[in-house]
Amino acid sequence: MGEWIAVITITLLACISPGPDFAMVSRNGLLLSRRAGVLTAVGIGLGVLVHVCYTLLGLGLVLQQTPWLFNVLKLAGAAYLVYLGIKMLRSGPATEPSDAPPPAMSDLGALRTGFLTNALNPKTSIFIVSLFMGVVRPDTAVTTQIGYGLFIAGAHVVWFSLVALCFSAGAVRARLLAARQWIDRIFGALLVSFGILLTLT
Repeated sequence: MGEWIAVITITLLACISPGPDFAMVSRNGLLLSRRAGVLTAVGIGLGVLVHVCYTLLGLGLVLQQTPWLFNVLKLAGAAYLVYLGIKMLRSGPATEPSDAPPPAMSDLGALRTGFLTNALNPKTSIFIVSLFMGVVRPDTAVTTQIGYGLFIAGAHVVWFSLVALCFSAGAVRARLLAARQWIDRIFGALLVSFGILLTLT
């Protein structure tokens, strides 16, 4: 029971801490649609499962003990965040009326964005590997460890779906859509900043 409490507590704290996942979900929920935001959250959960799977297979220890491999992952993640950020920074002014439908993003595109944002995030890798190496005992049953992994992924989906719902609801969103270009630039600057910080840490 104590192990479960530790996993739940650490996971919840990791979920609510600000980062690229939060920026991407809130941006898609606010500027695109509720559906895009929620699907981005689902993609994040799938990205978490990638980290969980290689950790359970023992590859997380290899990643932890192979600095060059971790640096490759870190640089790939940083490059992806900077790429997304620059795309947002280069967004043009909104020419359509504020009550026009938001720009479209396919379901697969939203899933892919959330998945890559998380799967290429080395901080998530550090979190998952550290959790399983430092909190989960070696003699914990594999089925229980899989349960931990499913909980971690599910918690991310639930939390970021709530974020998407909050940013996609109400009259506030309608007012903010009028400043769509500047909001895109703010989120773009955040993603570029996250990418630069990854390369420096």
